[in-house]
Formats: sequence, structure tokens, C-alpha cells
Amino acid sequence: MSKGGYLLDVNLLFALLSPDHIHYKLARKWLVSTEQSWGTCAFSEAGYMRLATHSRAGGHSFEVAEMALRSLIQHPRFRFWPITKGWSAMSTKLSSRVYGHQQITDVYLLGLAIQENGTLATLDKGIRHLAGEQYAKHVLILE
Repeated sequence: MSKGGYLLDVNLLFALLSPDHIHYKLARKWLVSTEQSWGTCAFSEAGYMRLATHSRAGGHSFEVAEMALRSLIQHPRFRFWPITKGWSAMSTKLSSRVYGHQQITDVYLLGLAIQENGTLATLDKGIRHLAGEQYAKHVLILE
């Protein structure tokens, strides 16, 4: 049975764990106000670690970035979203709407949210196009 809840995408996860990020306050306000479960998957966690440790993005050491991620996943409403299918299986419903290489992770995350009857939580307004009307209910864009 589908579980629902929010799947955090990479940009929202990065904002949540970066106090100097322009959307940190917006992301934190949303997180504490939602009563539904929320979480990450291996792709969103790896994407966060890549950004957080990049010298021009987060600039954090591996240890600092990992500690921030570990603190978030201790939250009682956190749930890990396991990856059980490959990219092709998860992207089938969305592949006609992909227009560039920067959407590869977005397609997978949205496909996972659809599969789990959940919602992809993001700061990326471009996800609206990817979801289209058919899957719009599976996207929450924080603005």
C-alpha cells in the first residue's frame, strides 16, 4: 500500500540544512508546520552531500555535511524512501516531458513520489512543467 507524505528534493534539503541559504527560513517554516511525514531517498541525500561539500556551493567538510544530514533524519516525522526500481521504470510516466539533462534526478524523484502516492517537496518551479496537469497533485513548490 502507498505511504504518502513528502519526499524532499535536493534543493529543498540543501536549503533546510544551510542556515545561510536564501530559502532557509521558508524551508524551516514549512518543515515545522507540516503534520505529514517527510523524508529523503538515496538520490536526494547524495545530491545534498554533493552540494554541501562542493567548494562553491556549501563549502562544508564531509563530516559537517554528514552531521547536518544525520540531525535531520532523527526527526520523528522523518521516513526514508527506499529506491527499489531503476530510472527507466520510474521515468516512464514523465519521459515525454523531459527537455534536458538537469531533469534526470527530478524525474526519478517525482516518479518515486507518484509511485508512493506522495508529494515531491521542492523549491524548483520547473517541476510544474515536468509534472504537468496529470501529476500536479504530487508536487509542492515552496514559494
